[in-house]
Amino acid sequence: MKRHLSVTLAIVAGLVVSANAHTVLTTLFVEDTTQGDGTCVRMPQDPNSCTDPVENVMGNDMACGVDGQTAVAFTCPAPAGGKLTFEFREWANAEQPGALDASHKGPCAIYAKQVHDMANDMAAGPGWIKLWDEGYDAATKKWCTEKLIANNGLLSFEIPEGLPAGYWLFRPELLALHEADKGDPQFYVGCAQVFVQSSNTAALAVPADQSVSIPGYVHASDAGLTFNIYTPSFPYLLPGPKVFAVPPPSNGEVETSGPSVPKQTQGVIPSNYIVKNANWIGVEVPDYKNEDGCWASSENCWKQAGTCYDTAPPTGDAGCAAWEKKCNGIQAACDVGNFQGPPNKGKKLTVKEPVPPANIPRPVNA
Repeated sequence: MKRHLSVTLAIVAGLVVSANAHTVLTTLFVEDTTQGDGTCVRMPQDPNSCTDPVENVMGNDMACGVDGQTAVAFTCPAPAGGKLTFEFREWANAEQPGALDASHKGPCAIYAKQVHDMANDMAAGPGWIKLWDEGYDAATKKWCTEKLIANNGLLSFEIPEGLPAGYWLFRPELLALHEADKGDPQFYVGCAQVFVQSSNTAALAVPADQSVSIPGYVHASDAGLTFNIYTPSFPYLLPGPKVFAVPPPSNGEVETSGPSVPKQTQGVIPSNYIVKNANWIGVEVPDYKNEDGCWASSENCWKQAGTCYDTAPPTGDAGCAAWEKKCNGIQAACDVGNFQGPPNKGKKLTVKEPVPPANIPRPVNA
């Protein structure tokens, strides 16, 4: 019996993304290589509000943004001393260009928190350290966010070589001050899940005043959150704790590969996938040699497609669309009686994702 299956258009329609001059963290690069839109990135899941600022500076959303308490499936590996780049977009799916409206002037920062269980440890709460920040650059007369806009929404950072191996949340933070004089400082935050590869496993000794809780590390009345950018009185006082200078490893160097480096066991991206969309992967359907097997594999394919569309973040569903074409091909083969398959077994699918910016900036802390 033929079983024609399809993914409802309503799912696809749900990914229409709006923008209102705000911004959202969408993409992680490791050593100048994109990990894929949304991959290893915690971001708001509602495409209609994903670029909105955090509403309450004392709420848990300050840690990793709306929906940021929920881990994504994948954690990207990166070597200690290596380069991370975070991409912010005004339109999450890059439907239109832009990172942030020019009016949104303010500081930037990068925080990090080590966790032991990426899936279950809380992002909100104690244990955060600030690794870098920048406010107003008197030499260039530019705010940090203006530099980010000039860099096409990219912010690059070098992982301190002394940061111990393990699972880390890296949290880039933008603070737009265009409404701060009216009591509305606008924070834009997100988190990237990263496994730091290093032979250094010694815990950091962080002074109490530099290990902070998010939320709780800033307050609405802080000078850095009420600063008037229209009638400024410099210097600008950066919000939050002092930057923690991660000390170099005790032996002067670390290895980032080999037997002395702990192995990642959580959030590993499987190698057997043939297409990826953010934190979902499609794996090849079972082989078949008869009609029942053909339709069973067709059903398997469409079930995977449904999961892909259901879980696609606001960055888009290009990988799901590529997978859907594969499902259509299997279904068409079953329709005409070609019960040997699957066709193009194991072949990686081509995904039409937005082209990454051509020039990735140098690390801000290098």
